[in-house]
Amino acid sequence: MVKSKSPNTGHADDSRLRYRDAFAVPEFRVLIAAHVISMLGTVIAEFSLSVLVYRRTGSPLLTALVFALAFTPHLFAGALFSSLVDRVPARRLLVSCNLATTLLAAAMAMPGMPVFALLCLVFGMGLISPIFAGTRAATLAEILPDSAYVPGRSLFRLVAQGAQIVGFAGGGLLLVVVSPTSALWIQSAMFLISAVLLRVGTAKRLTGAHTNSSLLRDSLTGLRGILAIGPLRRILFLGWAVPALSVFAEALANPYAHARGFTSVELGVMMAMLPLGTVLGEFLAMWRLTASRQRALVPYLAALVFIPVLSFWFQPSFGIVAPILLLSGMGFAHHLGLDRLLLDVTPEQLRSRALAVQTAGLMFWQGLGFVTAGALAQFAPASAVVSVGAAVGLLATVCLRPRTEDIQPLQAPRGRLRNDRRA
Repeated sequence: MVKSKSPNTGHADDSRLRYRDAFAVPEFRVLIAAHVISMLGTVIAEFSLSVLVYRRTGSPLLTALVFALAFTPHLFAGALFSSLVDRVPARRLLVSCNLATTLLAAAMAMPGMPVFALLCLVFGMGLISPIFAGTRAATLAEILPDSAYVPGRSLFRLVAQGAQIVGFAGGGLLLVVVSPTSALWIQSAMFLISAVLLRVGTAKRLTGAHTNSSLLRDSLTGLRGILAIGPLRRILFLGWAVPALSVFAEALANPYAHARGFTSVELGVMMAMLPLGTVLGEFLAMWRLTASRQRALVPYLAALVFIPVLSFWFQPSFGIVAPILLLSGMGFAHHLGLDRLLLDVTPEQLRSRALAVQTAGLMFWQGLGFVTAGALAQFAPASAVVSVGAAVGLLATVCLRPRTEDIQPLQAPRGRLRNDRRA
């Protein structure tokens, strides 16, 4: 029996994608280790900083700004500085971003740092984060063979989900024995360790960009080029719309639980269901679905994120809410096929910037989703806001679904891209 080939990659498209294919690459193991360390540091720092700001000010608004300021710079920085991923060697940019974050975290930990200065430093970290994440995503596309790229991206998402669970719980335990400022020193040290790992464990690569235009003009030109490609534009918009509208349930979990009389334990279980479903869904999709099936199921899995949540309109009890959110979280397995589609439709010369813009937009629109949900809940019940958000999300999924006729072979088979640039 002859295996079908992907028209864009030339690889067997009915093969199973496996996590071990990514782990077989030594540089990937370094990247994932650095990611685990920095993600735990980031989550612990966000938790510690929110506690520190609330203790000093007693203001819920200023405390919420700690999280908002970590999200909002992403789109700005991703759009205006995306050309850095082509101008600066990847290893140098990754290490520099981690070192800059190390210094910012150390500055936060200084005794007596004013709250306004702390928030400015959080904003500074938010500017660095999308540059780092975009560079790392582009590096993955270079170091991993075609069959390992989607599992590699999946592992990074699973680490992020796990870091939220472990980091917030660990942050709470950590603050029992150390002060919030001490926890910030720990974050600074973790980013320094991450920088060292990246410096010694990844190869030096040359950049391919040689231009006399300014950074800003080059970035905006690249952004226009990315958004001018219809299939790529739809894939990016779908990848942003689903998380932005699905966070309504997470953002309003506390008000909904309070209105329904759930206990604090039930609230905790409720909030854990989405990330648990996400992890479970990605594992099952990676284990059971071939690459071609992952692509084909993108719109259906994206719809699964929203369809169960429509039932919030009827204000279900805890016994129903928990499995609803678990099922919704499983729909995030659509990211597997979406990652593959993005590479399939993106010209090679725009791939690094497209990945940088994708990552930046993902964080920005999620942050805006949290803010929007909270604002709407000031005027309507949480159950209504969540269900209406799910309806809008389902409509967006239908409108932005990838079209088969749009996915044309834009490039030659990838294999390992640009490995000839190693120095």
